[in-house]
Amino acid sequence: MTQVSTRSWGDSPEDAPPGKKAVPEGLWIRCPACSGILFRRSVENNLWVCPECQHHFRVSGEQRVKQLADPGSFEPMNADMAPMDPLNFIDLQPYKERIAAAQKKTGQNDGVQTGRAFIKGRRVILACMDFTFLGGSMGSVIGEKITLAIEAAGENNLPLVIVSASGGARMMESGFSLMQMAKTTAALARFDDQGGLFISVLTDPTTGGVTASFAMLGDVILAEPKALIGFAGPRVIQQTIRQELPEGFQRAEFLQDCGFIDRVIARSELRSEISSIIDYAGK
Repeated sequence: MTQVSTRSWGDSPEDAPPGKKAVPEGLWIRCPACSGILFRRSVENNLWVCPECQHHFRVSGEQRVKQLADPGSFEPMNADMAPMDPLNFIDLQPYKERIAAAQKKTGQNDGVQTGRAFIKGRRVILACMDFTFLGGSMGSVIGEKITLAIEAAGENNLPLVIVSASGGARMMESGFSLMQMAKTTAALARFDDQGGLFISVLTDPTTGGVTASFAMLGDVILAEPKALIGFAGPRVIQQTIRQELPEGFQRAEFLQDCGFIDRVIARSELRSEISSIIDYAGK
């Protein structure tokens, strides 16, 4: 395969040779898995999956909603809920400034979208986390919105679908963040007592406190191919148990082999798989 420079005359109009039109910036992207140079629009039309090696790119919560929900069916819930700074936390920069920057970058108040939707004609309560918002970290707002989504599913006898993408607890909120693990878990226990159906979808990455709470409590747990799924990082685990770790031990396929998740499903098949599970469960 011919190597393509990441910096070419297409990067800016002034670089274009005489008589040539500049290629618009961002028209091509490089696959991080196979290093192939891909036409951005073709990847987008393929649900952000590399057509060469099937690498699943990370997508935002907004993109995930569009991919899963029937067109025009998503009705947001609690969209105005926004994080605060109860601890006046400052590290390299104030937490308030981090929130403002993430809100400007994503156009969202926090790192999860929840709402009512249809998936292939089946009514569901849908929650999609967004890794682009402070690494999808779970703070008070994410925990509250997830809990309210669980309760809405129980009150309306609807299936619950949560798509996780997170680096774990939002440490800038300290104990307030860690409390969300118990709160979401308790809400799911009540939902289970009501006979509710919870389909958990794990994407790259699903780690930390999200993995240790609601993400691994699904009645059916699905995962995208090669998604990173775990609690602590591999270096921490290796130093703790002082053993060599198997190749890819925190990837979706390994977890399926060990019985932690039910199925690894390509992004293009997720809608059909979710609707089939809903039908099978009589929901």
